[in-house]
Amino acid sequence: MNEVKEKKKLGLTTKIFISLIAGAIVGIALNMFAADVDFVQNVLVNGVFYVVGQGFIRLMQMLVVPLVFCSLICGATAIGDSKTLGKVGVKIIGFYIFTTMMAVAVALGIGLLIKPGMGLDMSQIQTAEVTASSDSVSFAETLLNIIPKNPIGALANGEMLQVIVFALIIGVILAKLQDKTQLVTNFFQQGNDIMMEMTMMVMGLAPIGVFCLISKTFAGLGFSAMVPMFKYMGAVLLALFIQCCGIYQILLALLTRLNPLRFLKKFAPVMGFAFSTATSNATIPMNIDTLEEKIGVNRRISSFTIPLGATINMDGTSIMQGVAVVFVAQAFGIQLTPADYLTVIATATLASIGTAGVPSVGLVTLAMVFDSVGLPVAGIGLIMGIDRILDMARTAVNITGDAVCTTIVAHQDGALNKSVFNFTTLAGYVHWKLTGKKVLGVGDASG
Repeated sequence: MNEVKEKKKLGLTTKIFISLIAGAIVGIALNMFAADVDFVQNVLVNGVFYVVGQGFIRLMQMLVVPLVFCSLICGATAIGDSKTLGKVGVKIIGFYIFTTMMAVAVALGIGLLIKPGMGLDMSQIQTAEVTASSDSVSFAETLLNIIPKNPIGALANGEMLQVIVFALIIGVILAKLQDKTQLVTNFFQQGNDIMMEMTMMVMGLAPIGVFCLISKTFAGLGFSAMVPMFKYMGAVLLALFIQCCGIYQILLALLTRLNPLRFLKKFAPVMGFAFSTATSNATIPMNIDTLEEKIGVNRRISSFTIPLGATINMDGTSIMQGVAVVFVAQAFGIQLTPADYLTVIATATLASIGTAGVPSVGLVTLAMVFDSVGLPVAGIGLIMGIDRILDMARTAVNITGDAVCTTIVAHQDGALNKSVFNFTTLAGYVHWKLTGKKVLGVGDASG
């Protein structure tokens, strides 16, 4: 009995949250009492914490390309015929783009309402070490760049949109040829299993990585440096909350008739995991499993839409960029026109497509958004210090958007079993696995 209790003692999510809190406490303590101690700063903060934290991030980055590549091939193959794949693909991309545009609009509205940049002394700004691309690329060239000239080069360089296109083409062909290419199909399925297992192995190190990342963040920030940024942080967090608990849940209730509160309760562990790691890609296996076992989404849909969403659906990142535009414009005293705000919505939406689902990458694409409306890229220096904190929150929103859009598309495609969602998780899941029925509403529980 004691052994059973011991095994159930702490789950990975609990360990990560404990590491998060412990890291914040240690970081703040170091900032308050050891900010001028060379040994602490050079050996501990910029040595051990930096190396271990960044090592964990690099392990996650290592997973991105092979995980997305194998997952999308398997997802496209599982869907079957290209007609169904095309229908699902158009729907999910349409939902992703729509929710991203809504996210930027919400962010701009909240920014204009709260006015986070008013009264800020810009003389204390340090130049951000973020550079925007100096080469202007036309819209036509942007579309053409989605098609890889060299697929192997795209895989090697992490060009995610090109990787997605190549993976989808392979998946469609494997689905069409079926028995003729069963060996190749098995290869990618086994490769996907390997990458899922590797992801879980890397995530086993998450408590240590999160502790070091958070400790270093707070060791540099402390409390005093965050005071001028509270309005900006509040604006971003409020916009993220409206997007996650407002817009997403309204869409879910209207289009699927599912209970939004129950959805949030079932999906909360995935959101917590995404918050802790600040990477959409690391949540792909957990997201797919949760959608199948707790929500009732057929894996043939989610194995395609979730990896796709982890790459092109970055609503949380777009919200940060929208608020940052208003914040920096107000801080520098730059007046933006309605046309500028429309440009921000379009640019932030396009910037989110192809953004890798790894920590803090939104700061790089933010430079492009600033450049589109003539804002100084140096303004990014204002928000770099606290971006790690907001990055965790917006990642949780990113993956929630992936899950909601996937659930809606699965419902429209007849691949959502509401009995799994409405019953307790175990009963619903067992019912689905034993009966194999996809009839919506079978055995629905009330409430």
